[in-house]
Amino acid sequence: MHAYRTHNCSALRSSDVGEIVRLSGWIHRKRDHGNLLFVDLRDHFGLTQIVSETGSEAFKMLDGARVESVVTVTGKVVARDDETVNKNLPTGEVELVADTVDMQGPAEELPMPVFGEQEYPEDIRLRYRFLDLRRESVHANMMLRSKVIASLRKRMTDQGFTEFQTPILTASSPEGARDYLVPSRVHPGKFYALPQAPQMFKQMLMVAGFDRYFQIAPCFRDEDARADRSPGEFYQLDFEMSFVTQEDVFQTLEPVLAGVFEEFANGRSVTPAGEFPRIPYKESMLKYGNSVCSTRSPRPAVRCAPLSRRVRARTAANSSMT
Repeated sequence: MHAYRTHNCSALRSSDVGEIVRLSGWIHRKRDHGNLLFVDLRDHFGLTQIVSETGSEAFKMLDGARVESVVTVTGKVVARDDETVNKNLPTGEVELVADTVDMQGPAEELPMPVFGEQEYPEDIRLRYRFLDLRRESVHANMMLRSKVIASLRKRMTDQGFTEFQTPILTASSPEGARDYLVPSRVHPGKFYALPQAPQMFKQMLMVAGFDRYFQIAPCFRDEDARADRSPGEFYQLDFEMSFVTQEDVFQTLEPVLAGVFEEFANGRSVTPAGEFPRIPYKESMLKYGNSVCSTRSPRPAVRCAPLSRRVRARTAANSSMT
C-alpha cells in the first residue's frame, strides 16, 4: 500500500465498499456524536467522511487533532445508511471507518477559519494567504482561472496560432503607463524594465514571418488598482495575425471568446459567435468612453466598427510592420 494514499478524497464510491484504503488530507470539520466522531477529510479533489468509534486509537488521534491538521487515515470503506447518504458529495454514499491515523502536520489555533465563507479583512487574508487559498470559494476561483487559460490556449492553437513566450526583462518602451524597473547587478547603474505588454516582441515575431502569434502574457504596469485588474500585474490574451482584414480578425476571435464564455457560463445565455453586434465609433465613445469595447462593462459585448484610424484592431496586412 502507498505510504500516503491509495485514493484521493473524491474518489471513493459504493463500488469500493469493503476495501481497505488509505487517504491523506486536511481535517476540514469535526462532529462529535457521543460514541462516534465524524471527520470530513479534505484534499484538492474533494471530501470524504471519516468515522471513528470512541475508545479506539484512531479516535484518540482524531479527537486531539485540531482542524486543518494534516493526517493519513487507513481504514475500511463502508456504505452509509440510506438516511445518511449525502447526495451533494461525490463520496456521499460511503464513509471510511478509521483503523489507524498518522499525524503528518499538526495545526495550531487558526487566525481565520477555512470552513465556511466568513468575510475577513483583506490584510488578514493576505497575511495568511496559505489559509485563504484553502477556502472553497477561493480554491474554486483558482481552478476556474486555470481552466479558462487552458481553454483559451487550446482554442487559439486550434485556430492555427502558435504560442510564444516573450522576455520579461527588457528595455523601457512607451506603452502609456509607468514601468517597473529592476536594477542590474551585471551593469551597475542600469535597469531592466518589466514589460507593460509584449508589444515590441510580438511585432518582431510578425516582421520575422511568424504568421499567427498568441500568448497568455503577463503585463506589469506601475499604476493604481482598477475594478478589472490587480494593481501592478495582470495577464491578457495577446495575439497578432498576418495578412488579414478586420473581418478576418472578427471571424477568428469570436469563436474563441464565445466558446470560452459558453464553456464556463453555467447555463447563462451567451451571444453566439458570428452574432456579436457591431456599433460605430461614435456610439462606442458615448457608451464606453473609449474606442475599445470592454467586457469589463456590464453592457453586452460588442464589436466596434471603426470610424477612426485610432481603433486598435490591426486590420491591414499586419499593419504593425508598415
